Amino acid sequence: MTSADPLRNLGVRIGPSGGELRVYSANADAMELCLFDAKDPNWLVKSVRMSRDANGVWLGRSRSLTVGTRYAIRVSGPSGPGNMFNPETLLLDPYARGLVRVGPEEWRSTVVADGFDWGSAVKPATPLDHTVVYEAHVKGISRLNPGVPEELRGSYAGLAHESTIGYLKDLGVTAVELLPVHAFVSEQRLIRQGLTNYWGYNTLNFFTPHAPYASRAAQAAGPEAVLAEFKGMVKLLHLAGIEVILDVVYNHTAEEGLGGPTTSLRGIDNATYYRHDATGAYIDVTGCGNTVDFGGPVPQRLVLDSLRYWADEMQIDGFRFDLAATLGRGPDASYQREHPLLEAALSDPALQGVKLIAEPWDVGLGGWQTGNFPDGWSEWNDRYRDRVRTFWLADIADARRNGQASVGIGGFATRLAGSSNTFSPERGPLASVNFVTAHDGFTMADLTAYDVKHNLGNGEDNRDGTDNNRSFNHGAEGPTIDEAILLARHRAMRNLMGTLLLSAGVPMITAGDEYGRSQRGNNNAYCHDSELTWLSWLRTREEREMYDTTKRLLELRRTNPALRPSRYAVSGKTTPNASHMDWYDATGERMDDTDWNSPENRTLQYLAASTPDKEEFNRVLLIVHGVEDDVEVSLPVAPGVTSYQLLWDSATEVPIPEDPEELAPGTKRLVGATSMQLYRANGPQTAEEGAA
Repeated sequence: MTSADPLRNLGVRIGPSGGELRVYSANADAMELCLFDAKDPNWLVKSVRMSRDANGVWLGRSRSLTVGTRYAIRVSGPSGPGNMFNPETLLLDPYARGLVRVGPEEWRSTVVADGFDWGSAVKPATPLDHTVVYEAHVKGISRLNPGVPEELRGSYAGLAHESTIGYLKDLGVTAVELLPVHAFVSEQRLIRQGLTNYWGYNTLNFFTPHAPYASRAAQAAGPEAVLAEFKGMVKLLHLAGIEVILDVVYNHTAEEGLGGPTTSLRGIDNATYYRHDATGAYIDVTGCGNTVDFGGPVPQRLVLDSLRYWADEMQIDGFRFDLAATLGRGPDASYQREHPLLEAALSDPALQGVKLIAEPWDVGLGGWQTGNFPDGWSEWNDRYRDRVRTFWLADIADARRNGQASVGIGGFATRLAGSSNTFSPERGPLASVNFVTAHDGFTMADLTAYDVKHNLGNGEDNRDGTDNNRSFNHGAEGPTIDEAILLARHRAMRNLMGTLLLSAGVPMITAGDEYGRSQRGNNNAYCHDSELTWLSWLRTREEREMYDTTKRLLELRRTNPALRPSRYAVSGKTTPNASHMDWYDATGERMDDTDWNSPENRTLQYLAASTPDKEEFNRVLLIVHGVEDDVEVSLPVAPGVTSYQLLWDSATEVPIPEDPEELAPGTKRLVGATSMQLYRANGPQTAEEGAA
């Protein structure tokens, strides 16, 4: 960044003679810096008239603007389409690093000091092929954890507590992806209903950590203590080798639609920050009332500055961008793969090594963009989610009704192998963030226990939440004591988790799925801050068994590089720098076109070898059987394979012995109904020998 940069150093900068505030507004005609008393946040101590430069940046200086100062801005300007100025409204600095709540729906910006003693903590820099993401809620993960002191439960410190970190380490995940931690508020509709926004997708400010997630002591001590607790959380997670990825919501703000609360951007320069038509009406592609306009450089710069701050000052390892297609919409509101903001996030020197993960859609025209983000981005793969759910759940329900599923195994196999029909060869399988569930939607357990959503508790007469769940209750809606149904559900969960953790790509586990958490059929629990959404730490026997299954699968993924290819496999060929994969049917013969496409074939075997650049050469055989009858399978006779050893079988929760029997190629094995088996394929220990 050069001194000629007209948008440099927005926000507050402190020097030996006090501080200065820089705020951008192209359309304002006056701006005022308001300084408040430290003890009485509503007592205006001093106001400073700000001056505008030729680039639309307003500057105000005061010796009283120091660390700890509470401040706001007032902005006036012309009326007319697109402008929403009100000189009486006290507004937040978009670049404020600290906030203090001074009323039910009123806040003040607060000056905080940078800096923190990171000690020996450094970013883990986990390679993508080793990354396993754990999507979690800061409060929900530790709120009920008896191993965390009561005063820390549900806080940043609770997440950083040795009990929580020990759990994550024992499970085997490498990164926590935290639901929004930028300062946020509940929507006006929820407030009127007496509900709360639990998830946090309603951002008030892009630079400040959400204060209610700090411990009570830190909240009482003020913004600097909140900031220190957040950084302390990141430090302890990094010392444990766990990365921190933030779910960030830049596509819209908490100012909602026209008529909503005016807290910052709308009152500063509505015409610059929000997308609108010639009449001033908002163009909303987020479904949240407003859409930040990334067709212009100023909103783009706001996001980049926020990312730099969190990546540097807060030492964040990556970002998952909510409704990321919105960030790629240009001046005409169409999505552009080469959008300046998407490209800048990749090329910015301050963001090198930072993981960039897109939720590659929004609700606007042309908003579904899975597979269409720039090289270097990873994307939530909704096609993977839908195909995996369909294969293990909807297809099984279909087969029970009609005697046979309507589709075969080919589409499922494509997702298992890294979704090469969605992501280009240059991007490879690591562009795909694979998931079966996420915070929105059914939990994994509920996918196997409910055919339809049960969202009456959300106050919208069950209208909210998707109806396209691709779930299957296996014969009873919700809780049951039918042993056969329960066994089928548990096996289905093992199949879903096994598919997720044995697929090519970057897996994401939703917190609680590792043991089978239920939300009682609610597939949109955004407004429930209760035991419905918090993780339970008192586990049943079945939940402990599911946890052990997930832990074992993560260990197998970690120790078998063939499950983590960096580049797409080429079936039947040895291609330089690519992994190797061969496909076989139940008889051990090579798959043909009929095998891929026929609904009558829902059994396959694939033999995968690790990408040549992996730490060691490794081969595995995965058998997938998607029919509710047992099947006999002949282990394939493949070049270089001398024997197979069973590592995992989803048909049972009983662990496989540590030194399993070696089985010769051609051996016939019984594969249970709707199940998977994973084998180690033994043989030569180099890629060249294995292909001979």
